[in-house]
Amino acid sequence: MAASRVAQVTVSSDVRSEDYDGVVVVTDHITRLEGDPLLQPLLPALHCFAKINQNMEKEVSIIQTDAVPSGRLVYSPTGPLNRDFDDVRRFSEAAEKGIKRAVEAGCRKPLLVQPVDKSFEKSDYATLLGALHALYVPLEVWEACEERRRKVEVLGVMCGSLAMGTPTGLDVVMALETGRTVTRDIGGSDPERMAAPRVADYIRQTFKGTCVKVEVVEDRAEIEKEFPLMAAVNRAASVVKRHQARLVFLEYRADGPIDKTLFLVGKGITYDTGGADIKAGGVMAGMHRDKCGAAAVAGFFKVLAELKPSGLRVVGGLPFVRNSVGEESYVADEIITSRARKRVRVGNTDAEGRMVMADVLCKFKEMAAEAVNPELFTIATLTGHAVRAMGPNYSIIMDNGPARKLHTSYRLQEVGEVYGDPFEISTIRREDYEFHKGKSEYEDILQCNNQPSTATPRGHQSPSAFLIMTSGMDQHGVDSNQPYPYSHLDIAGSSGPFPGIPTAAPVVAMAACYVLPRLK
Repeated sequence: MAASRVAQVTVSSDVRSEDYDGVVVVTDHITRLEGDPLLQPLLPALHCFAKINQNMEKEVSIIQTDAVPSGRLVYSPTGPLNRDFDDVRRFSEAAEKGIKRAVEAGCRKPLLVQPVDKSFEKSDYATLLGALHALYVPLEVWEACEERRRKVEVLGVMCGSLAMGTPTGLDVVMALETGRTVTRDIGGSDPERMAAPRVADYIRQTFKGTCVKVEVVEDRAEIEKEFPLMAAVNRAASVVKRHQARLVFLEYRADGPIDKTLFLVGKGITYDTGGADIKAGGVMAGMHRDKCGAAAVAGFFKVLAELKPSGLRVVGGLPFVRNSVGEESYVADEIITSRARKRVRVGNTDAEGRMVMADVLCKFKEMAAEAVNPELFTIATLTGHAVRAMGPNYSIIMDNGPARKLHTSYRLQEVGEVYGDPFEISTIRREDYEFHKGKSEYEDILQCNNQPSTATPRGHQSPSAFLIMTSGMDQHGVDSNQPYPYSHLDIAGSSGPFPGIPTAAPVVAMAACYVLPRLK
């Protein structure tokens, strides 16, 4: 379903083709076009416009010209590319703005042009991904308004070195976009369209007939027995049939020998009221986006299904739960025994994300004992502190000791920089473990304090220690006989604006790190 919703893209080598009703140029300066004979027909109109608009290199402009059949030329500048703080997102942002302007001007068949540019290694990928982001149509709109299903009929591409049919070309970008579409669909859709039972159905349909296996756990008794922390969060929602929890497991296994196994847990809170510690003061709006971690994991699996990398096995666990409030709500002061037999005292019901992930992480820890070269991850829109600490637009990654030895954070940060899916690195410290130690004889672990994460020192770092301690991963650190690399990703800042379209972070970076190097 997701693949059919991505804009149709064709490769072109002629800006004067009558197949297109507008040309969108993305570059840092019009002089960049001078070295490409295919683009030189555009230069007279651009030079002429530059004489009457001194802001041409600072804003999106639409120019009338006879150089292209449609007469429409959209110039979308990246701005300077040579400063310390410039990165490849200059291209994706300019492409997004340029395509939006072309659509507003009435283009239904725009041609996206990015001259060959060696400023950044993957500027062509970033450019096309930015344009495709602009063309995404929300799932609810797609389903309800047939006349609004497509913003364009076709998108032509003349971007750097992109070419159809190569392992590093247009086919890869389209696979990444298909994965991002799944992520946006799940992450951005409203609390009813993507209530847990319906998101499970969406995932089943998405992977029907593919190499990805889907298993859905919906029996409440099984969840209570195997995943007691998740069951606690589900209690209030479980009395409403359409809101009852679903635990979705996904698995991809490449043909042939396996040399790497990834275990991915994604936070899938379909709506977060805060529970009994209810979100007050108008901060509840937008909490349907608290499932973007699970959405990203599902999107990553869609990339796997499209590209089929060799040597890789990936297992995903997606606990979809609504953190409702009602007479069945779990409450602060409760003590719940986790799957790893740790007694957890609830400190705040609005810290539900770590609760639903901890037992799934524990299950994957158990599976890791029989896995080849395992790495484990949790991915979540977990804390407001992540946004306060690093600002919007950046995923945060934290490694345990074994992952630090693999340089997991640095590898993802490096590849994210190349593809325009950036990371900031934080460190899990001893204070984070001490914060979550039980404060009395009753409990082993304190889930949370009763302050917002934004008002708590180390508010985005300490939850990683909770996940490690509660799942039993603390028995698999650098001091153990079975060390398992584990990294926690907080994507509260990078998941996207609200109101607005989810970014689908960190699907591209994860795919670039673990999938693209394995393509044949």
